[in-house]
Amino acid sequence: MKTEILYEDNSILVIRKPAGLAVQSAGIGQPDVVSELKSHLAKLPGAGRPGKGEPYLGIVHRLDQPVEGLLVFAKDKKAAAALSKQLTEGALNKHYYAVLCGYPDCPEGDLVDYLRKEGNMAVAVTGREQEFADAKIAALHYRILEEINDPSPLALADVTIGTGRFHQIRVQFAHAGFPLFGDTKYGTAALKEAMPAQKYRGVALCAYSLEFVHPVSGKKMGFRVVPKNPAFAGFAMEELKKLTENETGISKRG
Repeated sequence: MKTEILYEDNSILVIRKPAGLAVQSAGIGQPDVVSELKSHLAKLPGAGRPGKGEPYLGIVHRLDQPVEGLLVFAKDKKAAAALSKQLTEGALNKHYYAVLCGYPDCPEGDLVDYLRKEGNMAVAVTGREQEFADAKIAALHYRILEEINDPSPLALADVTIGTGRFHQIRVQFAHAGFPLFGDTKYGTAALKEAMPAQKYRGVALCAYSLEFVHPVSGKKMGFRVVPKNPAFAGFAMEELKKLTENETGISKRG
């Protein structure tokens, strides 16, 4: 199983999704996180009686296929509703690490755009949003943690999103002039050519932190992982290392 289970109880599953694996695939027979987890649940003792169908797995939030990181799933409808409510109310907190191509002028700031979906891509239409009824506001906050030149300028950003739009982080940074390392969908053709082969492994974006309240016990839970994409290897990531080295009993290190 490519999916890594970090925590499991009767109500929830917290997993680490590897880059390249879809959360839920549209293709029959294609591997994905949901299929792997349902197969895992079906093998558990007392998983169900014959004829009762496949195990329940509630999808609370998602990550793009080329993105790695943390996700929480619900094992029953009550837990799914509680976690979805936290997500809507902003109580389910997610932090991302992103490697940007270039150095933003401001070391900390907000990006606000109007995005609309066109096929399998999102497009920023800032300043023209009234022309499109389906354009939705997208907001994120970023903080630059480190800058390196290896061999081109790269910046490590800590990112939080105020809205959950399709490909939001990727398209907003590309629109601002700082596409994510490895993101040839929203970057340029020259971007891939400039990538050292040993450092190119999909989009350099990782959902490294996940915090929420357990839907049954009410206990605060927090999980942390270190990105595996080689694009992050040149950064010290001191803040994350401090968090993982001083982890509590419910925080996990990757």
